[in-house]
Amino acid sequence: MCHACQLIGILSFFESTTGAETALEAVVPQGQEAAKGSAALGYQGEETIFALASGVERAAIAVMRVSGKGSAALLEHLCGRLPPPRHAGLRRLWRNAQTRETELDHAVVLWFPGPASYTGEDGFELHLHAGPAIIRAVSDVLVEQGARPAEPGEFTRRAVVNGRLDLLEAEGIADLVAAETEGQRRQALAQTDGALSRMYKDWADQLKQTLAWQEALIDFADEELPPEVEQGLLSGMGALLADMEQHIAEGQQGERIRGGMVFAIAGPPNAGKSSLLNWLAGRDAAIVSPVAGTTRDALEIVTTLAGIRVTFIDTAGLRETEDAIEAEGVRRALFHVKQADCVIQMFAADTPPRTVFPGAVLVGNKTDCGSVPESVEDVPVVAVSLKTGNGLQGLRAVLERRAEMLTASSSGMPLLTRARHAAGVKEACEHLHAAMVQDWPEMRAEELRLAMRALGRLTGEVGVEDLLDAIFGQFCIGK
Repeated sequence: MCHACQLIGILSFFESTTGAETALEAVVPQGQEAAKGSAALGYQGEETIFALASGVERAAIAVMRVSGKGSAALLEHLCGRLPPPRHAGLRRLWRNAQTRETELDHAVVLWFPGPASYTGEDGFELHLHAGPAIIRAVSDVLVEQGARPAEPGEFTRRAVVNGRLDLLEAEGIADLVAAETEGQRRQALAQTDGALSRMYKDWADQLKQTLAWQEALIDFADEELPPEVEQGLLSGMGALLADMEQHIAEGQQGERIRGGMVFAIAGPPNAGKSSLLNWLAGRDAAIVSPVAGTTRDALEIVTTLAGIRVTFIDTAGLRETEDAIEAEGVRRALFHVKQADCVIQMFAADTPPRTVFPGAVLVGNKTDCGSVPESVEDVPVVAVSLKTGNGLQGLRAVLERRAEMLTASSSGMPLLTRARHAAGVKEACEHLHAAMVQDWPEMRAEELRLAMRALGRLTGEVGVEDLLDAIFGQFCIGK
């Protein structure tokens, strides 16, 4: 057999075996639940759990979720026969449906047999009238029949263990529940839908293919293989490393969407900083006075720009002063300027600044009192009058574009959302870089395996038991 045929045969075998292993680790797509039924249902040896998923506030409807091996028996105990799977049915709930003892409520009942359920287990939902007495009575019956209250995040943790979600998708659900802005909602929904998971899995697949070639080169070390084989191997590793490093470089954008941004309003006294803050807030949040040095400490308001949470900080006027308190305000103002995602640098008409803060949005105020230059140090100036309202809508548009720019992905890749993700990708990059500079083929292969392992920990495929409590502990009860 020729060398090329032998090489292809080894690669084919490697790909077939590793592909099978990966398939077992992957999340089963919708519509393939039956194929994974035995694995999912095996987890139903856990206790049956329940929780109020709709919160404890006053409302018309309260949603009670139940999951676990005993779900079917529990539901039959409450309402008699089970409704058709995933079809809502109106049922009377009893303390004991067999004897019709003590009617509890009229409720909408949904039955979700595993593995085609959120957790991968048998489960059901009760849409109850939200009276505290009803909720308490139903909970008492569930406890009497062997169920227990769920811990924070326990439903989603079971979904991860049963392969219904990976860790990235689970974290996306937590972010989706906590989302307050449109940007947070979009990012969390994309992560919940598996955007990050698919990208990391694709990278892992590329590493697997590279490792297959590397193993083949090791097995054929005594053969004279074309030099372009190893060169192609290194080129592929370099391209993958570049994608990972680009992803890390854009990580701050995702964190800004999730946690919000900070815009610091800076400039000399009486430039209109406090007036701008009041306009952005839509209320009198800051004291406005013609007396220089009125603002001594930073004042914050939180609003949204282009669907992104933004904290605007009104800082003390930047000037030299002998007043100790005002000087401390100036020092704090400079601190906020250094830490801010964006600086709105203001000045009054006819008094442009001598220097411009890096990346600042220049705002020339008081156009009703004098002229404002079109630019300073080649930085365009947004001319406004906070007194008359002239130019303010244009300023808002500029600020919205800046917020979008600071949170956009230039590569089109899904954005990092957590420090855990950044640490995992950085670790994979380190191992991949070490593989590229490694002279020993066996050591290169080991570095490739470690890079794959780092990516696998992100999705929960390997070595994550110590992370589970920390991740799911942040979830609300009932999720």
